[in-house]
Amino acid sequence: MSKSPGHRQHPEHHVKESHVAERMTVVFAGQTLADSRDVVRVDEDGHPPRFYFPRGDVRQDRLKRTETSTECPFKGTASYFDVDVGDQGANDAVWSYETPYDEHAGLKERTAFDESKSEELVVRSLP
Repeated sequence: MSKSPGHRQHPEHHVKESHVAERMTVVFAGQTLADSRDVVRVDEDGHPPRFYFPRGDVRQDRLKRTETSTECPFKGTASYFDVDVGDQGANDAVWSYETPYDEHAGLKERTAFDESKSEELVVRSLP
């Protein structure tokens, strides 16, 4: 891992990680894709809150790696996955930072879901 160029160049930009106290789930097309009590919430300036689930709490059999990747100057390179549940899917709706920058090492081996990719994709907390 290495230091984030984004944090060095833009110290005013905030990316805050915090553990979620509640149990959280991700449901897509009526099927639970993730269920965990070990979720990290990321609040980043200019972005909606995102929730990162441990890979072990995510149904990997419903995800298919794509060739898409993006570079975040604050967190690192994200790898993307399609969601596939029966005859329904959502392209590049899931991502993971496999080798995040040092400042965000807590995101390693965690998976986030982009609810804007499909109305069927719902991230929620449970009592």
